[in-house]
Amino acid sequence: MKYPMHRAATAIAATLLAGSAMAQSNVSVQGLMDVYAGSVKFSGDSGSKASLNSGGMTTSWMGFKGAEDLGGGLKAEFALTGFLQADTGASGRFYGDTMFARDANVALSGAFGRISLGRDLAPSFLPTVIFNPFGDSFSFSPLVLHTWVPSGDFGKRTWANFAAGDSGWSNEVIYTTPNFNGLSANFHYQFGEKAGDTGTKNAGMNALYFNGPLALSAYYHQVQVANPTPGALIDATVAPVNYAAVNNQKTWFVGGSCDLTVAKLYATYSRSKDDTATALAMEDKTYSLGLKAPAAGGDILAGFASTKRTGTLVGADLKRDTLTAGYDYNLSKRTDVYALVMSDKLSTADRANSIAAGIRHKF
Repeated sequence: MKYPMHRAATAIAATLLAGSAMAQSNVSVQGLMDVYAGSVKFSGDSGSKASLNSGGMTTSWMGFKGAEDLGGGLKAEFALTGFLQADTGASGRFYGDTMFARDANVALSGAFGRISLGRDLAPSFLPTVIFNPFGDSFSFSPLVLHTWVPSGDFGKRTWANFAAGDSGWSNEVIYTTPNFNGLSANFHYQFGEKAGDTGTKNAGMNALYFNGPLALSAYYHQVQVANPTPGALIDATVAPVNYAAVNNQKTWFVGGSCDLTVAKLYATYSRSKDDTATALAMEDKTYSLGLKAPAAGGDILAGFASTKRTGTLVGADLKRDTLTAGYDYNLSKRTDVYALVMSDKLSTADRANSIAAGIRHKF
Protein backbone atom coordinates (compact mmCIF):
# COMPACT_ATOMS: atom_id res chain seq x y z
CA MET A 1 0.00 0.00 0.00
CA LYS A 2 1.31 3.45 -0.96
CA TYR A 3 0.89 6.53 1.22
CA PRO A 4 0.82 10.11 -0.06
CA MET A 5 3.94 12.06 0.92
CA HIS A 6 2.13 14.41 3.30
CA ARG A 7 0.61 11.46 5.19
CA ALA A 8 4.02 9.82 5.55
CA ALA A 9 5.49 13.06 6.90
CA THR A 10 2.61 13.39 9.36
CA ALA A 11 3.11 9.83 10.58
CA ILE A 12 6.86 10.37 11.07
CA ALA A 13 6.25 13.64 12.95
CA ALA A 14 3.68 11.98 15.19
CA THR A 15 6.11 9.17 15.99
CA LEU A 16 8.89 11.63 16.84
CA LEU A 17 6.56 13.69 19.05
CA ALA A 18 5.38 10.58 20.85
CA GLY A 19 8.97 9.52 21.46
CA SER A 20 9.80 12.98 22.78
CA ALA A 21 6.81 12.92 25.13
CA MET A 22 7.77 9.49 26.42
CA ALA A 23 11.30 10.69 27.04
CA GLN A 24 9.98 13.48 29.25
CA SER A 25 7.68 11.18 31.27
CA ASN A 26 8.45 8.46 33.76
CA VAL A 27 6.41 5.96 35.74
CA SER A 28 7.96 3.69 38.37
CA VAL A 29 6.80 0.80 40.52
CA GLN A 30 7.86 1.40 44.11
CA GLY A 31 7.28 -0.21 47.45
CA LEU A 32 8.55 -1.54 50.72
CA MET A 33 8.22 -4.89 52.50
CA ASP A 34 8.68 -5.04 56.26
CA VAL A 35 8.04 -8.22 58.26
CA TYR A 36 8.90 -8.97 61.89
CA ALA A 37 8.50 -11.80 64.40
CA GLY A 38 8.03 -11.31 68.10
CA SER A 39 5.84 -11.17 71.16
CA VAL A 40 3.74 -8.01 71.53
CA LYS A 41 1.62 -6.80 74.42
CA PHE A 42 0.27 -3.32 75.11
CA SER A 43 -0.69 -2.22 78.60
CA GLY A 44 -4.28 -3.28 79.22
CA ASP A 45 -4.18 -6.23 76.81
CA SER A 46 -5.34 -9.57 78.20
CA GLY A 47 -2.07 -11.28 77.25
CA SER A 48 1.00 -11.34 75.02
CA LYS A 49 0.61 -12.30 71.38
CA ALA A 50 3.39 -14.23 69.66
CA SER A 51 3.17 -13.67 65.94
CA LEU A 52 4.82 -12.92 62.63
CA ASN A 53 3.48 -9.58 61.48
CA SER A 54 3.86 -6.83 58.87
CA GLY A 55 5.21 -3.33 59.37
CA GLY A 56 7.62 -3.34 62.31
CA MET A 57 9.53 -0.22 61.27
CA THR A 58 7.45 0.91 58.27
CA THR A 59 3.99 -0.11 57.06
CA SER A 60 4.45 -2.32 53.99
CA TRP A 61 3.21 -0.76 50.73
CA MET A 62 3.50 -0.80 46.97
CA GLY A 63 2.21 1.15 43.99
CA PHE A 64 2.94 3.50 41.13
CA LYS A 65 4.41 6.98 40.98
CA GLY A 66 5.14 9.12 37.95
CA ALA A 67 5.95 12.57 36.61
CA GLU A 68 5.81 14.36 33.27
CA ASP A 69 7.94 17.35 32.35
CA LEU A 70 5.53 19.91 30.85
CA GLY A 71 8.26 22.43 30.07
CA GLY A 72 9.06 25.78 31.60
CA GLY A 73 9.79 24.19 34.96
CA LEU A 74 6.26 22.81 35.24
CA LYS A 75 5.67 19.14 36.08
CA ALA A 76 2.61 16.91 36.35
CA GLU A 77 2.89 14.20 39.00
CA PHE A 78 0.78 11.35 40.28
CA ALA A 79 0.93 8.74 43.05
CA LEU A 80 -1.25 5.65 43.38
CA THR A 81 -0.01 3.50 46.25
CA GLY A 82 -1.63 1.16 48.74
CA PHE A 83 -0.72 -0.49 52.01
CA LEU A 84 -0.46 -4.26 52.34
CA GLN A 85 0.00 -6.86 55.06
CA ALA A 86 3.12 -8.70 53.99
CA ASP A 87 2.59 -11.56 56.44
CA THR A 88 -0.71 -12.62 54.84
CA GLY A 89 -0.81 -10.86 51.47
CA ALA A 90 -3.97 -8.97 52.42
CA SER A 91 -4.36 -5.41 51.15
CA GLY A 92 -4.66 -2.39 53.43
CA ARG A 93 -3.41 -1.73 56.93
CA PHE A 94 -6.40 -3.49 58.46
CA TYR A 95 -9.66 -5.12 57.40
CA GLY A 96 -11.83 -2.59 55.56
CA ASP A 97 -8.99 -0.24 54.62
CA THR A 98 -9.31 1.28 51.13
CA MET A 99 -7.15 -0.09 48.30
CA PHE A 100 -5.08 3.07 47.80
CA ALA A 101 -5.20 4.49 51.34
CA ARG A 102 -1.56 5.58 51.18
CA ASP A 103 -1.74 7.78 48.03
CA ALA A 104 -4.28 8.53 45.34
CA ASN A 105 -3.45 11.96 44.02
CA VAL A 106 -2.39 14.07 41.05
CA ALA A 107 -0.32 17.25 41.30
CA LEU A 108 1.28 20.17 39.47
CA SER A 109 4.64 21.51 40.64
CA GLY A 110 6.82 24.40 39.55
CA ALA A 111 8.45 27.61 40.72
CA PHE A 112 5.20 28.50 42.50
CA GLY A 113 5.40 25.38 44.67
CA ARG A 114 3.13 22.34 44.39
CA ILE A 115 -0.62 21.72 44.37
CA SER A 116 -1.93 18.20 45.02
CA LEU A 117 -5.51 16.91 44.67
CA GLY A 118 -6.81 13.61 46.04
CA ARG A 119 -5.92 11.40 49.01
CA ASP A 120 -2.65 12.48 50.56
CA LEU A 121 -0.90 13.10 53.88
CA ALA A 122 -2.56 14.74 56.86
CA PRO A 123 -0.72 17.85 58.17
CA SER A 124 0.28 15.87 61.27
CA PHE A 125 2.13 13.13 59.38
CA LEU A 126 5.50 14.60 58.37
CA PRO A 127 6.23 16.43 61.65
CA THR A 128 5.37 13.31 63.66
CA VAL A 129 7.39 10.76 61.68
CA ILE A 130 10.41 12.99 60.95
CA PHE A 131 10.86 14.08 64.56
CA ASN A 132 11.10 10.70 66.27
CA PRO A 133 13.92 8.13 65.89
CA PHE A 134 11.59 5.31 64.76
CA GLY A 135 10.11 7.26 61.85
CA ASP A 136 6.76 5.94 60.65
CA SER A 137 6.72 2.76 62.75
CA PHE A 138 3.05 2.22 63.60
CA SER A 139 4.06 -0.85 65.63
CA PHE A 140 6.83 0.37 67.95
CA SER A 141 7.39 4.16 67.74
CA PRO A 142 6.13 5.57 71.08
CA LEU A 143 5.08 8.90 69.52
CA VAL A 144 3.30 7.28 66.58
CA LEU A 145 1.52 4.78 68.85
CA HIS A 146 0.16 7.55 71.07
CA THR A 147 -0.82 9.66 68.06
CA TRP A 148 -2.60 7.24 65.73
CA VAL A 149 -2.77 3.66 67.01
CA PRO A 150 -5.59 2.47 69.30
CA SER A 151 -4.90 -0.51 71.57
CA GLY A 152 -7.17 -3.15 73.04
CA ASP A 153 -10.04 -4.98 71.40
CA PHE A 154 -12.06 -3.11 68.76
CA GLY A 155 -15.14 -1.67 70.45
CA LYS A 156 -13.55 -1.93 73.92
CA ARG A 157 -10.29 -0.07 73.64
CA THR A 158 -8.02 0.67 76.54
CA TRP A 159 -6.39 3.46 74.51
CA ALA A 160 -7.92 5.62 71.78
CA ASN A 161 -5.40 7.45 69.59
CA PHE A 162 -5.36 11.18 70.28
CA ALA A 163 -5.20 12.30 66.61
CA ALA A 164 -8.55 12.03 64.86
CA GLY A 165 -9.11 11.73 61.13
CA ASP A 166 -6.33 9.28 60.15
CA SER A 167 -2.71 9.96 59.13
CA GLY A 168 -3.90 10.64 55.57
CA TRP A 169 -6.85 12.73 54.39
CA SER A 170 -9.19 12.08 51.48
CA ASN A 171 -10.88 14.65 49.20
CA GLU A 172 -7.93 16.91 49.94
CA VAL A 173 -6.14 19.89 48.43
CA ILE A 174 -2.54 20.53 49.53
CA TYR A 175 -0.49 23.57 48.60
CA THR A 176 3.25 23.27 49.27
CA THR A 177 5.34 26.43 49.23
CA PRO A 178 8.76 26.67 47.56
CA ASN A 179 11.72 26.10 49.83
CA PHE A 180 12.98 29.36 51.36
CA ASN A 181 16.49 28.73 52.72
CA GLY A 182 15.43 25.48 54.37
CA LEU A 183 11.90 26.58 55.34
CA SER A 184 8.77 25.20 53.64
CA ALA A 185 5.11 24.88 54.56
CA ASN A 186 2.12 22.76 53.55
CA PHE A 187 -1.50 23.96 53.68
CA HIS A 188 -4.15 21.20 53.82
CA TYR A 189 -7.90 21.36 53.21
CA GLN A 190 -10.26 18.38 53.12
CA PHE A 191 -13.76 18.94 51.78
CA GLY A 192 -16.47 17.64 54.12
CA GLU A 193 -18.72 16.75 51.16
CA LYS A 194 -21.86 17.04 53.28
CA ALA A 195 -24.91 18.31 51.41
CA GLY A 196 -26.06 21.67 52.74
CA ASP A 197 -23.12 21.92 55.15
CA THR A 198 -20.11 23.59 53.54
CA GLY A 199 -18.68 24.60 56.92
CA THR A 200 -17.76 21.05 57.96
CA LYS A 201 -14.24 20.24 56.83
CA ASN A 202 -10.72 19.32 57.89
CA ALA A 203 -8.07 22.02 57.68
CA GLY A 204 -4.50 22.40 58.83
CA MET A 205 -0.93 23.38 58.03
CA ASN A 206 2.60 22.41 58.90
CA ALA A 207 6.00 24.04 58.62
CA LEU A 208 9.38 22.33 58.27
CA TYR A 209 12.81 23.93 58.69
CA PHE A 210 16.16 22.25 57.99
CA ASN A 211 19.47 24.07 58.48
CA GLY A 212 22.56 21.90 58.90
CA PRO A 213 22.30 19.86 62.10
CA LEU A 214 19.17 21.70 63.27
CA ALA A 215 15.61 20.84 62.20
CA LEU A 216 12.34 22.32 63.48
CA SER A 217 8.68 21.69 62.77
CA ALA A 218 5.17 22.63 63.82
CA TYR A 219 1.63 21.76 62.76
CA TYR A 220 -1.95 22.72 63.52
CA HIS A 221 -5.12 20.96 62.44
CA GLN A 222 -8.86 21.11 62.95
CA VAL A 223 -10.59 17.79 62.22
CA GLN A 224 -14.36 17.53 61.76
CA VAL A 225 -14.64 14.86 59.05
CA ALA A 226 -13.96 11.13 59.05
CA ASN A 227 -12.12 9.59 56.11
CA PRO A 228 -12.85 6.32 54.36
CA THR A 229 -10.25 5.06 56.84
CA PRO A 230 -11.34 7.03 59.94
CA GLY A 231 -9.58 7.42 63.25
CA ALA A 232 -10.92 5.88 66.43
CA LEU A 233 -12.54 9.09 67.67
CA ILE A 234 -13.96 11.09 64.79
CA ASP A 235 -16.68 8.67 63.60
CA ALA A 236 -19.45 7.35 65.85
CA THR A 237 -19.58 4.12 63.82
CA VAL A 238 -16.04 3.17 64.86
CA ALA A 239 -15.58 4.98 68.17
CA PRO A 240 -15.02 2.47 70.98
CA VAL A 241 -17.83 2.02 73.46
CA ASN A 242 -15.85 3.66 76.25
CA TYR A 243 -15.26 6.82 74.20
CA ALA A 244 -17.78 9.22 72.69
CA ALA A 245 -17.35 10.20 69.04
CA VAL A 246 -15.52 13.49 68.49
CA ASN A 247 -17.05 16.03 66.09
CA ASN A 248 -14.35 18.70 66.35
CA GLN A 249 -10.67 18.30 67.25
CA LYS A 250 -7.99 21.00 67.40
CA THR A 251 -4.35 20.00 67.77
CA TRP A 252 -1.05 21.89 67.73
CA PHE A 253 2.45 20.41 67.76
CA VAL A 254 6.05 21.61 67.91
CA GLY A 255 9.15 19.50 67.44
CA GLY A 256 12.86 19.70 66.86
CA SER A 257 15.97 17.63 66.30
CA CYS A 258 19.70 18.30 66.50
CA ASP A 259 22.37 16.12 64.89
CA LEU A 260 25.48 16.16 67.07
CA THR A 261 27.21 13.59 64.80
CA VAL A 262 27.74 11.17 67.69
CA ALA A 263 23.96 11.18 68.21
CA LYS A 264 20.82 12.82 66.87
CA LEU A 265 18.43 14.10 69.53
CA TYR A 266 14.65 14.57 69.16
CA ALA A 267 11.98 16.34 71.21
CA THR A 268 8.29 17.12 70.59
CA TYR A 269 5.27 18.51 72.44
CA SER A 270 1.62 18.52 71.36
CA ARG A 271 -1.76 19.46 72.76
CA SER A 272 -5.03 18.10 71.41
CA LYS A 273 -8.54 19.15 72.44
CA ASP A 274 -11.70 17.26 71.44
CA ASP A 275 -15.34 18.31 71.55
CA THR A 276 -18.25 15.91 71.15
CA ALA A 277 -21.88 16.18 70.19
CA THR A 278 -22.77 15.54 73.84
CA ALA A 279 -20.83 18.64 74.99
CA LEU A 280 -18.24 16.47 76.71
CA ALA A 281 -14.55 17.16 76.09
CA MET A 282 -11.17 15.48 76.23
CA GLU A 283 -7.68 16.97 76.18
CA ASP A 284 -4.35 15.25 75.53
CA LYS A 285 -0.91 16.66 76.30
CA THR A 286 1.95 14.60 74.85
CA TYR A 287 5.70 15.01 74.91
CA SER A 288 8.34 12.76 73.41
CA LEU A 289 12.12 12.42 73.53
CA GLY A 290 14.35 10.38 71.26
CA LEU A 291 17.89 9.44 70.32
CA LYS A 292 19.52 7.94 67.24
CA ALA A 293 23.22 7.11 67.43
CA PRO A 294 25.32 5.51 64.65
CA ALA A 295 27.11 2.32 65.73
CA ALA A 296 28.84 -0.50 63.80
CA GLY A 297 27.13 0.10 60.46
CA GLY A 298 23.70 0.73 61.93
CA ASP A 299 21.87 2.90 64.45
CA ILE A 300 21.03 2.60 68.11
CA LEU A 301 17.46 3.86 68.59
CA ALA A 302 15.63 4.97 71.72
CA GLY A 303 12.32 6.79 72.05
CA PHE A 304 9.93 7.76 74.85
CA ALA A 305 6.45 9.29 74.77
CA SER A 306 4.17 10.34 77.62
CA THR A 307 0.54 11.44 77.33
CA LYS A 308 -1.74 12.89 80.00
CA ARG A 309 -5.44 12.68 79.09
CA THR A 310 -7.99 14.74 81.03
CA GLY A 311 -11.58 15.92 80.62
CA THR A 312 -15.21 15.08 81.19
CA LEU A 313 -15.35 12.59 78.30
CA VAL A 314 -15.74 8.98 79.39
CA GLY A 315 -12.31 7.34 79.19
CA ALA A 316 -10.42 10.52 80.09
CA ASP A 317 -8.26 11.03 83.20
CA LEU A 318 -5.69 8.60 81.90
CA LYS A 319 -1.91 8.55 81.64
CA ARG A 320 0.27 6.54 79.29
CA ASP A 321 4.01 6.24 78.82
CA THR A 322 5.82 4.10 76.25
CA LEU A 323 9.55 3.42 75.90
CA THR A 324 11.16 1.64 72.93
CA ALA A 325 14.82 0.85 72.33
CA GLY A 326 16.54 -1.12 69.59
CA TYR A 327 19.18 -1.47 66.91
CA ASP A 328 18.75 -1.08 63.15
CA TYR A 329 21.55 -2.53 60.98
CA ASN A 330 21.97 -1.65 57.29
CA LEU A 331 22.75 -4.64 55.07
CA SER A 332 22.65 -2.31 52.04
CA LYS A 333 21.10 1.00 50.97
CA ARG A 334 17.77 -0.77 50.48
CA THR A 335 17.77 -3.52 53.10
CA ASP A 336 18.08 -3.41 56.88
CA VAL A 337 17.44 -5.70 59.83
CA TYR A 338 16.32 -4.58 63.28
CA ALA A 339 15.66 -5.76 66.83
CA LEU A 340 13.45 -3.85 69.29
CA VAL A 341 12.15 -4.00 72.85
CA MET A 342 9.19 -1.95 74.10
CA SER A 343 7.64 -1.18 77.49
CA ASP A 344 4.13 0.28 77.70
CA LYS A 345 2.17 1.51 80.75
CA LEU A 346 -1.36 2.82 81.24
CA SER A 347 -2.27 4.34 84.58
CA THR A 348 -5.21 1.92 84.76
CA ALA A 349 -3.29 -1.27 83.90
CA ASP A 350 -0.06 -3.15 84.52
CA ARG A 351 3.11 -2.48 82.52
CA ALA A 352 3.45 -4.64 79.39
CA ASN A 353 6.58 -5.59 77.47
CA SER A 354 7.22 -6.52 73.83
CA ILE A 355 10.15 -7.83 71.81
CA ALA A 356 10.55 -8.10 68.05
CA ALA A 357 13.08 -8.62 65.24
CA GLY A 358 12.52 -8.04 61.54
CA ILE A 359 13.76 -7.20 58.05
CA ARG A 360 12.82 -4.28 55.79
CA HIS A 361 13.47 -4.02 52.05
CA LYS A 362 12.75 -1.07 49.75
CA PHE A 363 12.27 -1.45 45.99
